Amino acid sequence: MNIVILDSGYSSYHFEKSLFEKNGFTLKIHPSYKGEKSEKMLFAREADGILVRHTPIDEDFLSEMKNLKALVRYGVGYDNVDVDACTRHGVKVANVQGYANHAVSEHALALLLACSRGMWDTRSQIANRFVAPPVKDIFELHDKTLGIIGLGRIGSTFGKKAVPLFRETIASDPYKPPNYFDSFGIKKVSLDKVLKESDIISIHCNLTSETTHLLNKDTFSKMKKKPVIINTARGEVVDEKALLKALEAGQIHSAGLDVYENEPVTKAQETLIHHPRTICTGHYAWYSDYAAEELQKRAARNLLHLLKGENVEDCLNP
Repeated sequence: MNIVILDSGYSSYHFEKSLFEKNGFTLKIHPSYKGEKSEKMLFAREADGILVRHTPIDEDFLSEMKNLKALVRYGVGYDNVDVDACTRHGVKVANVQGYANHAVSEHALALLLACSRGMWDTRSQIANRFVAPPVKDIFELHDKTLGIIGLGRIGSTFGKKAVPLFRETIASDPYKPPNYFDSFGIKKVSLDKVLKESDIISIHCNLTSETTHLLNKDTFSKMKKKPVIINTARGEVVDEKALLKALEAGQIHSAGLDVYENEPVTKAQETLIHHPRTICTGHYAWYSDYAAEELQKRAARNLLHLLKGENVEDCLNP
């Protein structure tokens, strides 16, 4: 049986190679992270199992896969995988949930603190405004309200770490019961209330049809307290054109971003990325030395268990 890794780019695949070969599988690794979808389809045509990062797995792709039985995405998000189409084709799908709860939550916290302290361009401040703050609206957190959108594994881990810093923490997640919020010392409220009452808003929801452009021109207009916006979830949750307009109009204080509507970012996004009130990192909130190793090991084990017909906790279509 054949295993294919698409979208390569990790420094080593020693664990995957050892695990699969020990269990009687042949492993093929695509030589590039990039590449045309049609070429990836041809490369994976004989695969019984696939490990994927960004290649779209849709009806067209699946129609060419005659032997495919299971697919695992390296990571939590799986918006590039059509799970319903996989189910129709009899393909089991899993992701890797929870591997980066600490890494992402701490990255979000770092962006939050950097924005609230005005640390957007520290070199310029040292050179031109030594001793003087870069802007006047630098604030403390102890009397402020934190708003969280999405209280899943990462959102709740972030909340647990951030709650002691704020006067109040509120969150919106329609899929979690009130007692779940209570267990973290967080108040369950509507999305509108998060938008209207938060001094800082941190996004931790999945990307779905419901959450695409969840923050847009209309929702930014509801933000009465000029909040800091933090996004370490998915870029498409925020309408970047509306975000840039909100920054330029002073509707929001600043933004800390690790994810973007187009990745890798394009020239068209440079105005946002270089805005004097944004701190931007290149989609590495997921990374720590521990999380990177855990991601690869769990993805490989999930695929092996699916191919053996065993239960996998991360399975998206059991």
